[in-house]
Amino acid sequence: MKFNNQSRKECINMTYQFSTRVPASDEDPVGNILKVAGSPDIISFAGGLPAPELFPVDALKKVTNEVYDESGRQALQYSAAIGDPALRTQIVKRMAKQGVDTTIDNVMISTGSQQSIDLTAKMFINPGDTVIVEKPTYLCALDVFRSYGAHIVGVEMDEDGMKMDDLEKAVAENPNTKFIYTIPNFQNPTGRTMSAERRRRMIQIVDQYDIMILEDDPYGAIRFAGDDIAPIKFYDDQDRVIYLSTFSKILAPGLRLGWIVAEQSLMKKFTLMKQSADVHSDNLTQHIVARFMAEYDIDDHINKIKRVYRKRENVMMTAIEADFPKGVNYSHPEGGLFIWVEVPGNIDTQELFNTCIKHNVAFVPGEPFYPDAVTPGTFRLNFSNMSEEQIKTGIKRLGSAIKETISESVSEVSEN
Repeated sequence: MKFNNQSRKECINMTYQFSTRVPASDEDPVGNILKVAGSPDIISFAGGLPAPELFPVDALKKVTNEVYDESGRQALQYSAAIGDPALRTQIVKRMAKQGVDTTIDNVMISTGSQQSIDLTAKMFINPGDTVIVEKPTYLCALDVFRSYGAHIVGVEMDEDGMKMDDLEKAVAENPNTKFIYTIPNFQNPTGRTMSAERRRRMIQIVDQYDIMILEDDPYGAIRFAGDDIAPIKFYDDQDRVIYLSTFSKILAPGLRLGWIVAEQSLMKKFTLMKQSADVHSDNLTQHIVARFMAEYDIDDHINKIKRVYRKRENVMMTAIEADFPKGVNYSHPEGGLFIWVEVPGNIDTQELFNTCIKHNVAFVPGEPFYPDAVTPGTFRLNFSNMSEEQIKTGIKRLGSAIKETISESVSEVSEN
């Protein structure tokens, strides 16, 4: 079919009738930040990227060839929406190590945790329903909940995670709450971990108010200090917890594989939603990961990740203590990928970011992580993706930029 010039003009002037789920603006603040931070001259602590040098490339290449040789036709064929039984069996074994007894009928493979969040939101949220989240929280989860018309309520945190008294108050004030979304281990963006006592209390609250918990656990396996804490799912005896995890942080994010653990009747709904979304996750990749887990000790691989991340986190914390001005607060993670920073005073985080770019260092400003009112002067640092020398140099630059921004802010106040 050919278009004449008039037809082309009409196409250009077309008004698209988007659904209310599509953002009105094409602006992508976080994407713009990451683009600026991607300059080769800038030391970037902005992305939540695992260290690529730790990806088990050779082992994955070996098992991929074995899959092609032994079951290539099966791996390249359509598959069931719930996922490959061999991979789900391996996940059941992993969950058992965390104290969660389940079966493959309770496990579904997803195309990464992001799809798991989206499917859950699609299943439960009607426009106007309330979702309660930590404040701050994972920015892409907020985007998903907003896209389905959720009323999002943020609950303050401290070093032990979400404050339970504030949570119960939020639930009581929002009787249309569908679920609580939480990242209990090494939270994104704060790096904080919810205590066992608060996990048990959260279960008591949802049992009392008859709501669900969406437990997002992409970082839990990467604990490099302190003692393990059982998942919230461990304390759940009424099947109120939907548990999510992923291979992105413990194997490689490009594989785009995650999993959901939920009660069987709920899993049937998940499978139907998955079927309509993308039929099934990449079947070849599922076979490869299942084979990798059968032939290699994935915990041994995770231990290598932990050793590297622990060193890098220690280097960053030491540098922060030496180079940041007094009064700057920061989290002290025992695992994961992130440190959360709070600069005192009414600091404009975007101005601080711009100053940091001039100093050739970058972070992710805190604003996109807040469901409601933003705390100024907050930002997230990632320690997993830079070398130790880059971390030392970058934090020194960042410290100088913070001091400069604070000084300018004090001068402006004095002038006014």
